[in-house]
Amino acid sequence: MIPQGRIKVLSEKEIQDKPYVVYWMQASQRTYMNHALEYAIGVANSLDKKLLVYFGLTDGYPEADRRHYSFMLQGLADVKRSLALRGIRMVVLKGRPDEGLEALRHMTSIIVTDRGYLKVQREWRKIAAENSCCSMVEIESDVIVPVEITSEKEEFSAATIRRKLEREMSEYSVLLYESECNLKSIDDKLDLDELDITDESILDSLNLPGISIEVKGVTGGQERALKLLEEFVEEKLDTYGEGRNEPGSGNTSGLSPYMHFGQISPLQIYTRIFDSNSPGKAKFIDELVIRRELAINFVFYNKYYDSFQSLPDWARETLNKHLQDDREYLYDMSELEAGLTHDIYWNAAQNEMVLTGKMDGYMRMYWGKKILEWSKTPEEAFNIAIELNNRYSLDGRDPSSYAGVAWCFGKHDRPWGERSIFGNVRYMNDKGLRRKFDMARYIEKVDNDKRVHGNGKEEHTP
Repeated sequence: MIPQGRIKVLSEKEIQDKPYVVYWMQASQRTYMNHALEYAIGVANSLDKKLLVYFGLTDGYPEADRRHYSFMLQGLADVKRSLALRGIRMVVLKGRPDEGLEALRHMTSIIVTDRGYLKVQREWRKIAAENSCCSMVEIESDVIVPVEITSEKEEFSAATIRRKLEREMSEYSVLLYESECNLKSIDDKLDLDELDITDESILDSLNLPGISIEVKGVTGGQERALKLLEEFVEEKLDTYGEGRNEPGSGNTSGLSPYMHFGQISPLQIYTRIFDSNSPGKAKFIDELVIRRELAINFVFYNKYYDSFQSLPDWARETLNKHLQDDREYLYDMSELEAGLTHDIYWNAAQNEMVLTGKMDGYMRMYWGKKILEWSKTPEEAFNIAIELNNRYSLDGRDPSSYAGVAWCFGKHDRPWGERSIFGNVRYMNDKGLRRKFDMARYIEKVDNDKRVHGNGKEEHTP
């Protein structure tokens, strides 16, 4: 049973007498614990129709590059295999996702889709609903509690959203069980210009920026995500609370890229962690639910989430007050991207992101704070941090990424003691790193990444 709060009608047009219920899969790229998929199966069975799963592969997604597409395509291949085992046909068409629905118009009785929160994702669904010839329903499957159910406004901090989430958790954290389609579509022949997502040359056929290459040794997909979850619970969860911030420790789940692409459900992670008796359980759930859904609240209610304007008034005012402060070091975008600063720890963090597609959580905070300190203006710093993170992180272009960068500039935080450049925004320095952590181990870890991954970049002409 899917809670009513997860269901939203986007188009109230009539259901058509056509052969397929179409599930437009975009954000929830998985078959396990996918509310949109299970809802679509239920509708198909009730209408005595077949189910067709459609994915639109656009090479025009803002700031996405080769490493992101490689990871996503591995996951989509997983999905296609899993759907086939359940007798469900999947089609992947090249082009903007909402436009790809037009190619299916002649066979679509009703459209079911999942939910995205970024501006481009919401715009796709809005246009698709306006242009659809039939009913269109959106099913929330990528948060524990639907964003509007949690709050009707942008929340100030984790403390303010925590109470609201806790009130709704019991209703929305119920397990979802898989069902079967009564009518199978797997062997249906369709006159469509489909993409073969298992073709190794598909990346070369896409018009991608070509700044970053695939990350070696990282595999996308729901099967890999589930394996990582089990490894984390068995080997790392017990020490997560005390060890997650230690740079180079590897004491994290590694699931954020998989969650970004919808390759694993936050509900599946939550129920697996909640059932454990681990001392690290509470802290992990706080990050998974409170912090992540605070980030989604941010991008949903703040239309400026990807710009300096998204920051609270106090943060913008205090940073602008210190615009003319002397800056001992200034670096431009090219120097920062190449990791050519005077700070070996910052350089290591930047190199880690370029090489591996991820960065230790504590170092991400330090990384963003230093970009603020070393840029001509806080607005320039904000833009550089967003661009670098989106370009190289596998979980870039994500609500948590936008909120994480904004936090470095004062979002979801409080004013601190005033100081040069930062004003009342929280400050971090390398002395704090050395005092708290074994930074030599972190440098050694990144040096090893260089040997394994190469330089993480290809030659690129703008």
